[in-house]
Amino acid sequence: MNDLFSKSPEREILSVSQLNRQARQLLETHLPLLWVEGELSNVSIPSSGHWYFTLKDEQAQVRCCMFRNRNMLVRFKPQQGQHVLIRARVSLYEGRGDYQIIAEHMEEAGSGALQRAFDELKHRLSSEGLFNEAHKKPLPKIPKHIAVITSPTGAAIRDVLSVLDRRFAGIPVSVIPVAVQGKESAPQIVNAIELANRANLFDVILLTRGGGSMEDLWSFNEEIVARAIFNSSLPIVSAVGHEVDFTIADFVADLRAPTPSAAAEILVPDSEEWLDKFIGFEVLLEEAMLRKLAHLQKHLQHLRLRLRHPRERLEQQAQRLDNLELRLKNHIKHLLDRHQHQLAQLRLRMQVHHPHVQLTQLRDRLHAARTQLFKTQFAYIDNQKQRLTTAARMLNTLSPLNTLERGFALASDAQSGRIITHQQQVQSGQRIHIRVAGGGFHSIVESIDTH
Repeated sequence: MNDLFSKSPEREILSVSQLNRQARQLLETHLPLLWVEGELSNVSIPSSGHWYFTLKDEQAQVRCCMFRNRNMLVRFKPQQGQHVLIRARVSLYEGRGDYQIIAEHMEEAGSGALQRAFDELKHRLSSEGLFNEAHKKPLPKIPKHIAVITSPTGAAIRDVLSVLDRRFAGIPVSVIPVAVQGKESAPQIVNAIELANRANLFDVILLTRGGGSMEDLWSFNEEIVARAIFNSSLPIVSAVGHEVDFTIADFVADLRAPTPSAAAEILVPDSEEWLDKFIGFEVLLEEAMLRKLAHLQKHLQHLRLRLRHPRERLEQQAQRLDNLELRLKNHIKHLLDRHQHQLAQLRLRMQVHHPHVQLTQLRDRLHAARTQLFKTQFAYIDNQKQRLTTAARMLNTLSPLNTLERGFALASDAQSGRIITHQQQVQSGQRIHIRVAGGGFHSIVESIDTH
């Protein structure tokens, strides 16, 4: 036996505290945060402020702890036998080796679960825009026909009908009976809303019931009811429960009333107030009619004063006719005189512009032009003759030939014919031509005299 134990592998030996610590770590790391429902027992609240209790059901129980920093957020004080819903993490108390759960949140079971479902649905529908004021439909000032969706045997319908009859008895009301709690309630409410919209009889819907617990009112927190209200083409007034009760239907409806009676007062006006208004309108109308009659009588009297005998009007019209006749004759005479004057002017213009007159004028102008042309021509010729004589005289005066007549001579190169004006232009032995009066002769330069 000793050999057998000596040959066995080395064993890992844990202390109790190590075992409990590993067990606690295993529980806390492998089990997530979870919800647990059960009944409270052995509730203990020491001076530290922490809560210690046992959570149990019909078959098992578990120790629980909720520390002070977490239980300060709980809205109620735990009581023995109270049914609660806990969000907790699983752990183990190492000192005793007791398996336990550490509570992070606590709420009353039943109503607490319903409240959580209510909050979740409210948040989701709000994010979709079902509560927006832009989708709210206005209520009619005086409904023509009201559809009331409620239980036909509840106190709510009696209150509604009583208020409607007291305030405005002439408005027709139709009750569409539905169950206002239980599993069948929500589908019946949806069918009733759709029926009221299809009927083409109503112009407003009142959805109502009396007060009750949250479980009793839960049909009005169902999503199908909320969407049916939102999709309704008729405006819907929601009056569910007491003034402190709020349902999802209240948020989606076009108007929320605190009570069924208050909804009835909102839907219809007070007939007595309207009767007082009508009486006031009647007085105002009577006063307006009396003022109108007085005005018409005054106007009639004025017309009577203006009204004259037909003979006077005929005499006035005859006088006016004579005046118009005289004005017409004067106007015609004026037109005739003006036309005769225009005709005389046209005749005069026609005589002035007659072709025979114009032809005679053109002949006279042609004869005068011809005579003037001859005069101008002869004068021009005489003028040119005088100018020619003067020019000949001046030419003769300036002519070199006359200079030659006075004993001067004109020398030029015999070959080129260039006029010689200076002694530097000639050379000894050069042949030159000498022009004198009556002719000329050729010479040969023998010498050049510089003086």
